[in-house]
Amino acid sequence: MNIRENLEQLEFKNLSPYAMHSAESKGRLKDEEQCDIRPVFQRDRDRILHSKSFRRLKDKTQVFLTPDGDHYRTRLTHTLEVSQNARTIAKALRMNEDLVEAIALGHDLGHTPFGHAGERALNAVCPYGFEHAKQSVRTVDILEKNGQGLNLTMEVRDGILNHQTKGEPSTLEGKIVRFSDKIAYIHHDMDDAIRAGILREEDVPEEICSVIGHSTGERLDHFIHDIVSTSYDSNEIKMSELVAKAMKDLRQFMFENVYTNPLAKAEESKAEMLIQTLYNYYRHHLEKLPDDFKRLITQGEPEEMVISDYIAAMTDRFAIAKYEDIYIPKTWHG
Repeated sequence: MNIRENLEQLEFKNLSPYAMHSAESKGRLKDEEQCDIRPVFQRDRDRILHSKSFRRLKDKTQVFLTPDGDHYRTRLTHTLEVSQNARTIAKALRMNEDLVEAIALGHDLGHTPFGHAGERALNAVCPYGFEHAKQSVRTVDILEKNGQGLNLTMEVRDGILNHQTKGEPSTLEGKIVRFSDKIAYIHHDMDDAIRAGILREEDVPEEICSVIGHSTGERLDHFIHDIVSTSYDSNEIKMSELVAKAMKDLRQFMFENVYTNPLAKAEESKAEMLIQTLYNYYRHHLEKLPDDFKRLITQGEPEEMVISDYIAAMTDRFAIAKYEDIYIPKTWHG
């Protein structure tokens, strides 16, 4: 008995006709033998979950740099909230939960330390530019497993690459993750901002609250219900016009009051300087790169891109420690 084949047949029986079925995957970059238990997207989910880059997300900034408190989100908790939102929507719409979970868990693997401040810093100095969605794909294709990569399916790679607003995923599962990412960060960034005293619930404009609710929990629930009801039994993942406008307005409110708030972003210029200083240091000291990254250069990868690879892979704490090790004088003990 081949359990995987049985599970694949159950997908054809139980999932929506618009869902992506594991047996119809376009395959991997490199052919490999199938697992006799797990369909391909479940196998991808497991590979991401056990990867080093996934574990490092626990010490990477979401919005607040090195916050003084245990309850602020990190890039890892953001990823888990995206995954939960996506699975809730996928289950209700009878989409492929394994596929949405794999995309969700992998979508930010290439994110820099210090959140978008680190991304801006690398994009400014690397001649090849830097974008975390592309870096996430590069991470799973090249950087993981000492240069072997995770060899994920085309559908998971596509969903990771196109998870941002400007992306256009090729599967409905990828589109679910794209919505779920936006819903997650709007929800939890507001929750963290209220916790930090930067916002009060009553600051949210009433014209937004009257449509989607008067608390972060109500709004999260409303977004998910709206996507499910608007997309049900359809070959499209969408929101109703009224809720989509409310989300757009709420996102704009967050940009004006949190994402560009001087109090919340006071340390970002320091983080950008630190990232760019490390980049310039390794630009002149390639021999200081770890062997795995030096090997990429010998294999023909551009030096500047490999330096970005190394820095992007760092956690906040590791980047600070590297900077201190290189530039801060140490106490002489004699």
